[in-house]
Amino acid sequence: MRFRRLPAGAGTAVELCVTDRYDGDFRIDAPADELAERRRSVFDGEWTWLRQVHGSDVALVDSHGGHAGTDGDAAVTGLLGAVLCVQTADCVPVVVVGEHAVGVIHAGWRGLVAGVIDHSVEALRTIGSSRLQAVIGPCIRPGHYEFGADELAQVETAVGGACRGETVAGTLALDMAAATTLALHRAGVDIVDDLGFDTADERFFSHRVRGDVGRQITAARLVTT
Repeated sequence: MRFRRLPAGAGTAVELCVTDRYDGDFRIDAPADELAERRRSVFDGEWTWLRQVHGSDVALVDSHGGHAGTDGDAAVTGLLGAVLCVQTADCVPVVVVGEHAVGVIHAGWRGLVAGVIDHSVEALRTIGSSRLQAVIGPCIRPGHYEFGADELAQVETAVGGACRGETVAGTLALDMAAATTLALHRAGVDIVDDLGFDTADERFFSHRVRGDVGRQITAARLVTT
């Protein structure tokens, strides 16, 4: 597990955690008792987790564990101690930190086209948060993400810039981290910290590279300092 703490306005901070395969499988249909124990090893308390559908719906969480199990691809809160998470194997997990607020986003290419970044940032602003910064967790990198030209054009139109790359075999690829960074900047998030983790690395689950069904999580909560 990798933990990080980021300032989130006077008297508050955001704690975030990124897991890998050695921390266990966090997919939502894992055995319930095992999943509960793994979650407790990261953060205590009730978790908000989502049935991710590669869309743009954002849950506004105002209670501990609120909206758990609902369809969506992002969650935001200004509630102290509320744990938010997304499960990923290749898609981009994003934590967005504002003043006294935090959001988590599951950003696949379809979600980027649908506007999940814009909707999440807008939701954070509706609860009064500004001066946003973001952290990008482990995701597939272009070396192992061959992508079609038509779909790539859709993504580049949606994020407002070029995000194409090349696979290790020399074929056209989508750079998901670059696309997500472009979308965040376009939405008004000035500071984006890409942790640089590649799910092609055997430390992580990857559906694209190894056909894994397991998932790592990126989780975050707002705490007092």
